[in-house]
Amino acid sequence: MKGRSVDFSATDCILMIAGFPKMPGSVPASGEACWPKDVGIISMEVYFPSQYVDQAELEQFDHVDAGKYTIGLGQAKMGFCSDCEDINSLCLTVVQRLMERNCLSYDCIGRLEVGTETIIDKSKSVKTVLMQLFEESGNTDVEGIDTTNACYGGTAALFNAVNWVESSSWDGRYALVVAGDIAVYATGNARPTGGAGAVAMLIGPNAPLAFERGLRGTHMQHAYDFYKPDMASEYPVVDGKLSIQCYLSALDQCYTVFRNKIHAQWQKEGSDRHFTLKDFDFMVFHSPYCKLVQKSLARLMLNDFISNLNMNMEDGTFNGLEAFRDVKLKDTYFDRDVERAFMKASAEFFEQKTRSSLLLSNQNGNMYTPSVYGCLASVFAQYTPQQLAGKRIGVFSYGSGFAATLYSIRVTQDATPDSSLDKLTASLFDLKSRLDSRRKVSPEKFAEIMSLRQKTHHLADYTPQSSADDLFPGTWYLTRVDDKHRRHYARQPLNEDGPLEAGIIHSNTAQEHIPSPAKKMPRIPAVAKGAEAVSVTNGDH
Repeated sequence: MKGRSVDFSATDCILMIAGFPKMPGSVPASGEACWPKDVGIISMEVYFPSQYVDQAELEQFDHVDAGKYTIGLGQAKMGFCSDCEDINSLCLTVVQRLMERNCLSYDCIGRLEVGTETIIDKSKSVKTVLMQLFEESGNTDVEGIDTTNACYGGTAALFNAVNWVESSSWDGRYALVVAGDIAVYATGNARPTGGAGAVAMLIGPNAPLAFERGLRGTHMQHAYDFYKPDMASEYPVVDGKLSIQCYLSALDQCYTVFRNKIHAQWQKEGSDRHFTLKDFDFMVFHSPYCKLVQKSLARLMLNDFISNLNMNMEDGTFNGLEAFRDVKLKDTYFDRDVERAFMKASAEFFEQKTRSSLLLSNQNGNMYTPSVYGCLASVFAQYTPQQLAGKRIGVFSYGSGFAATLYSIRVTQDATPDSSLDKLTASLFDLKSRLDSRRKVSPEKFAEIMSLRQKTHHLADYTPQSSADDLFPGTWYLTRVDDKHRRHYARQPLNEDGPLEAGIIHSNTAQEHIPSPAKKMPRIPAVAKGAEAVSVTNGDH
């Protein structure tokens, strides 16, 4: 093989990757074409709580100035969980919903990764709890485990899944990534930046959202900007000003690395032009609160402005900004003049590239690890396949402590009916209507529920006091914690036909099963009407 070119067909590639007769690791450089193509996100599912508190009403309740939360933070509503939901129930819900919506059998999943910072057990992973959904299929050959670093854990889990599909370890099955968290804060200024939810993503080749190879800009550094040292409490310790500085400095560093990498790629292709914000069709960010996202987009423009001293000023993008030519990035984190000037200059870019991504963040709040992927889902919930086809999307993920990456996704060109892109957008089309269907809770009741969560956090021999009746159909919930801290769960009926059994597809609308990328998998039959619900636990079962 050495020293001569080899022509691999698509069929040869799949056979090699599936275990016949060669694995990708044994293929020479000239056989690069046999690696899985367009690895990325095939499907997404989003879960958020069925109740919320209105931020304008919360301003009145907290006796703060009108607009402090709604304008200053850019938040309209905040979803939250009662004591009958926890990180396990959120992830159980979003995983089973993704599997049901796509008519997938659990034996076509070869890797399951969870990203979360909501820790309810210092040893047992959320992933092992989710494996109870796989029991009916008999599939226990599922790699992956939990990943934790503040809000970055979901991105690390996603990279692990993508890397697995692109590696010699891939066995031809899908990977499944789950990012989920419950973001709660003690009474005070940080509480309105909370939220809760989970996002599940199906990962494989030939994806409508493909990761651009080699284009990740990462920055990691030590800081105590946000951390959770008290294992007995859900609440973090937060240095608000330092956290903003860390977020913005990480954005600067990641964008610089990303631009350098894509510039190097372009040079190999014969182009010497420099990458700028204009080259992203959409730009989504981890969103602690919406106003910080708007400031972050402006900061990318500031980076373009400072780094390209010879940039052509004639197109009008930087009109009126000449006075800031000599500023240093590290001196501008809290410079109001710079912030206002570049937010004004980037206003049109914000409307075109970023505002649509803030639907879920504005209406539900900060979900921690799934935050940036809720922003990504928001884009696909509001545009047609034809509007999205071929677009490049920039994604900035940040987790305190701190870890950050800016990377890019390329949307497939195929926007035809029943294409993978068409199916993805159709599955997210109901996002806004689901948000609108939630139940509003008064600030007084919200405070009462937060107090209950605080008092009962990590109690053993405990039965949740809140009712599960108001949860969305198909939602898993905590039924009890026994005297050994083992957690038990049940699922709300998906529809009026009756309750659902764990691991069983129960869909009246799904017609087509999606096979595993390299081999067809049998579809699990629907459960008969009237079947009893099966409780799952995080311990013995």
